[in-house]
Amino acid sequence: MKTTEYLKELRTALASVLVLVVILCGAYPFAVWGIGQALFPNQANGSLIQLKGKMVGSSLIAQGFKGAAYFHPRPSAAGQGYDASSSGGSNLGPTSRKLIDSVTERIAVYRSENNLSPQSPVPADAVTSSGSGLDPHISVQNARLQAPRVAKARNMSQERLRQKIDTYTEGRDLGIFGEPRVNVLNLNLDLDYGR
Repeated sequence: MKTTEYLKELRTALASVLVLVVILCGAYPFAVWGIGQALFPNQANGSLIQLKGKMVGSSLIAQGFKGAAYFHPRPSAAGQGYDASSSGGSNLGPTSRKLIDSVTERIAVYRSENNLSPQSPVPADAVTSSGSGLDPHISVQNARLQAPRVAKARNMSQERLRQKIDTYTEGRDLGIFGEPRVNVLNLNLDLDYGR
C-alpha cells in the first residue's frame, strides 16, 4: 500500500471515529436525556421520594423494613441486603442445598411472624429474592397475609389497612405484563407519616 493510500484510509477511519464519537457520546445521550426529562421526569431522575424536605428513598429500590409494625419486602441477595451498589441475585439454582435451606428457614419465619398455620401456603415472593435483590414490590397476597400483624402492631383496623394496601397496589404494566403488586416503601411511609 502506498503512503498516500494509507493516509487516505487513515483520514477516513479517523473521520468515522470522530463522527461516531459525536453521535454516540454526545448527541444520542443528550437526546435520550432530553426525552426522559420531558416525558418521564420523575422516573428519569430516579423516582426519589422526599418527606419533609429529606430524601427517604426511591420507589424503585427496596429498603429493609423490620419489626411487626411494617410490611416486609422481598428478601435481598444484594450485598449485605438491599445494597444498591451490589445489586444481583444469589445465582443459586433450584437444586442448591443452600437455597433450599434458606427458603425453608424463611418459610418458617414468615409463618411464625404472621401467625400462620404450618400448612398455610406462603407466597414465593415472601421467601425468595428477586433477580436484582432490590425489588421494591411484594405481591398483593403477600401484603394481605402480613396485614393482620401490621394492623395489630399499629392498633388499626384490618379493613383500613386493606384500603391502604389497595391504594398502593399497582396494576399490570400496560395492562397485560406482570402481576398486580404493592410498593412496600410507599405503603410503609403512608403508615408512618400519612402521606
